[in-house]
Amino acid sequence: MHKFHVGQTVELAPNALRPLAPGPYEVRHLVPASDRDPSDPCYRIKSVDETYERVALQSELSPSNTILA
Repeated sequence: MHKFHVGQTVELAPNALRPLAPGPYEVRHLVPASDRDPSDPCYRIKSVDETYERVALQSELSPSNTILA
């Protein structure tokens, strides 16, 4: 079950293996849960500072109070 919805702004937790753009990300698409871990679905997210979308697990995201312009 997805916790976030399309258009919502979220923060992506830092990861030593993945450099991040600063600031909030917008949820662009909900990705169906896989057999790997149905309780941790994926999202396609995008930062205004990047030209591409990222895929992130729900466990890597938290709600953001920032509103994207």
